[in-house]
Amino acid sequence: MYNLDSTKLLKNLMKDYFTDFQHAKKIAWCTSVGPAELLRAFGFQVYFPENHGALLGATRMAGDYIPSTINLGYSGDVCSYLTSDIGAYLNKQTPLLQHYGLAGIPKPDLIVYNTNQCREVQEWFNYYATEFKCPVIGIFPPRHIDEITKAEIQVVSEQFKAMIPVCEQISGNKFDLDLFKSTLGLSKQAATLWKDVLATAKNSPSPLSFFDATIHMGPIVVLRGTVSANHYYQNLLNELNENVRNKRSMVKEENSRIFWDGMPIWGKLRTLSDLFIQNNSSVVASTYCNSWVFDSFDENDPFTSSAKAYTEIFINRSEGAKMRILKEMVDEFRIDGILFHDAKTCFNNSNSRFGLPLRFYKEFGIPVLVIEGDLCDLRFYSEGQSTTKIETFIEQLEMHKVMN
Repeated sequence: MYNLDSTKLLKNLMKDYFTDFQHAKKIAWCTSVGPAELLRAFGFQVYFPENHGALLGATRMAGDYIPSTINLGYSGDVCSYLTSDIGAYLNKQTPLLQHYGLAGIPKPDLIVYNTNQCREVQEWFNYYATEFKCPVIGIFPPRHIDEITKAEIQVVSEQFKAMIPVCEQISGNKFDLDLFKSTLGLSKQAATLWKDVLATAKNSPSPLSFFDATIHMGPIVVLRGTVSANHYYQNLLNELNENVRNKRSMVKEENSRIFWDGMPIWGKLRTLSDLFIQNNSSVVASTYCNSWVFDSFDENDPFTSSAKAYTEIFINRSEGAKMRILKEMVDEFRIDGILFHDAKTCFNNSNSRFGLPLRFYKEFGIPVLVIEGDLCDLRFYSEGQSTTKIETFIEQLEMHKVMN
C-alpha cells in the first residue's frame, strides 16, 4: 500500500488553519484564485468557500443540501459548490464540525471574489454579503483571453488597488506595501514548491497521482502567503524526491500515463484512484492542480504581477491558448492519453464543450476520452458507465503504444 507520510502533517496543518478562525479578529472570505495575499497583508484570516464546497463533495454531503438551494430558486445546473454550500448554510450543517470542531462556517467581516473563474462566484458571494450584511468587493478581469496584454493587466491591477480603502476600514490597519510584498513573496515560494511537487510526476513510475495532488493542494489554496504552507511543501517535496530515488509509486507497473482535464469528482476520488491503480495506469498531471502554480508572482512588483497571475489562469483562457498549454503539459509529462471531465454544473472548467478534445486528437494524435460527471452532484455521474469507458480507454492506450 503506497501512502505518503506527509499526509499526517497535512491533517494537522489544515486542523490548525480552521481552528484559528475561532480566535480571528477579522475574517475575509476570498475566491480560491483571488487576491488572498492582499487580504493577508491587512491581517485578515482568510476563508475560502470553494474549499468548503469541495469538502461537502468529498464527504458526499452535497447531495443532502443541494435541494434546499434549488428551493430558493437557484437552478440545479449551476455550480454545485454554490448549491451545496448555500444549502448546507440553510440547514445549519457543515463537515467542519466533525473534522475541525467548528460549529459553523466563519462569519465574514469582508467578502472578496474574482470572476476569473466564473460568474457563479459573484452570485454566490453576494448571497452571503446580504445574509451577513457585510461589504463585498468584486474583481472583474477580462475573460477567455488568448495572449494577455499590459492593458488588461493594468485593469485588474487598478481593481486590486481599489480594494485598499475598504480593507483599511474593515481591518483597522493601514496598508503596508512592504508587508504585501513579503506576503506575495511567500506565495511565490509556495507556488514554486507546489510546481516542483507536481513535477515529480514527470518521473516514471510517478510518485504522485492527480488524486493525491487534489488532497495535498489544500495549503496552496487556503494557506498561500504563509510560512507554514512553504514548510509543508518543502517536506512533501523531500518525501516525493526520496520516493523517486527509491522508485516508490502507487502503481507497480506503469503501463500508461494519463492527463486529467477539468474538475475532480470529489465524492469518487478514492474509487477512481483505485480503478486506475488496478489497471496499472497513472493519472500524472492535470489542468486543475496546476491552477495554483503562479509563475508570474513578483514581490518587487506586487500589484501588476499578482493581477497577471490571477488573470492568466487556465480556466480564463481562450480555446487556442488552452490547446497550447495542454500540448506543453502533454509533452512535459509524457502523456499517453487525456481524460476530459465534463462536469455538468461547471461549464467554465469543462473543456470538452466546444470540440477541443477532437481537435487535439486530430492535430497531435493523442487519444482522448470524455466522461460525464460533476464536482459535487453525483446525480450526474454513472459509476458503471464511467468505469467501462475508462477501462476501455486504458486498453486502447496500451494498444496504441504497441502499434507506435
